[in-house]
Amino acid sequence: MLLRLAYLGVTNALAMLRLLPMSDQAKDAEILALRHQITVLQRQLHGEKVRFDPSDRAFLAALLHRLPRDVLRRVRLLVRPDTVLRWHRGLVAHRHAVASRPKRAGRPPTVRSVRALVLRLARENSSWGYRRIHGELLVVGVKVAASTVWEILREAGINPAPQRTSENWATFLRSQAEAILAADFFEVVTLTGARMYALAVIEHASRRVRILGVTAHPTAAWVTQAVRNLAMDLQDAGCTAHYVIRDRDGKFPALFDAILADAGIKVVLSGVQMPRMNSIMERWIQSCRHELLDRTLIWNQRHLLHALHEYERHHNAHRPHRGISNARPLHPLPEPITVPDTITRLDIRRRDRLGGVLHEYEHAA
Repeated sequence: MLLRLAYLGVTNALAMLRLLPMSDQAKDAEILALRHQITVLQRQLHGEKVRFDPSDRAFLAALLHRLPRDVLRRVRLLVRPDTVLRWHRGLVAHRHAVASRPKRAGRPPTVRSVRALVLRLARENSSWGYRRIHGELLVVGVKVAASTVWEILREAGINPAPQRTSENWATFLRSQAEAILAADFFEVVTLTGARMYALAVIEHASRRVRILGVTAHPTAAWVTQAVRNLAMDLQDAGCTAHYVIRDRDGKFPALFDAILADAGIKVVLSGVQMPRMNSIMERWIQSCRHELLDRTLIWNQRHLLHALHEYERHHNAHRPHRGISNARPLHPLPEPITVPDTITRLDIRRRDRLGGVLHEYEHAA
């Protein structure tokens, strides 16, 4: 142990003497080179052989090539000094090759906005090929070659051929939203333990919701009367719905479908244990539970009906919805404020519903 200690002391003393004739620049270069080699070794702890990436070679070559050859030979490197010099010669040769490379010939690069427009058209129209997109660009006054459109799609990983992808369920529902309603029952338990069942309907296009009623016993007669009221409300509102999505719950009697069929509305049943087929209705029920029912103690049927109607008014007249670009079902978004003085003097008032469970914000009159 003492002999090893003495050996290390003599070795370090000689190493310190070796540093005396070196300049500060050479010492800094050696320190940086040693640190970078440690980084390379740490990156390859489990490797059998030390491998330098092109970036590692470029860094070490640029750092050490100015040192004299005798100093370079004394630096502790994982490679030979000649290898470092060879890396530097290759780096210089590559730089000269890039500088002397002739400028790219041919057509100028495509404007970034045109590229973004091509990708947008391809994303919004899955059945359009590059020829169809090229024609649409000419219609809006953007003149590019069809081969340019093909190249943009190929670089983005999109097949330029027509019928690239089949239309998914979400895209189909979005395109047919004006004609689709969704209906469902959801259960609420009061403070006394009584089970109440609420029936709601939502419009896919506007996200407007209608609470058809609440009952402890959803009999066929009660559901039939509720759907009759719905058919009259839709007729008075001028709603052009042609389909109603519902699940296979036994609470829906056969007369439910018959009354809607007389009104020109076809009932579409969702799959067994597939709530995503009625996702908009399920999402609304989740929001109703999270924003209202989980934060309210329901006393009885009358209290539940009152709370649901308040939430219905809040949902339809005030709450923004991401599915329709943060608009409201019954009211469009107001014009944005652009006057700086108006922005600095905002006077926003809060209105509470259901004792503060729901908050609504608006400009003071």
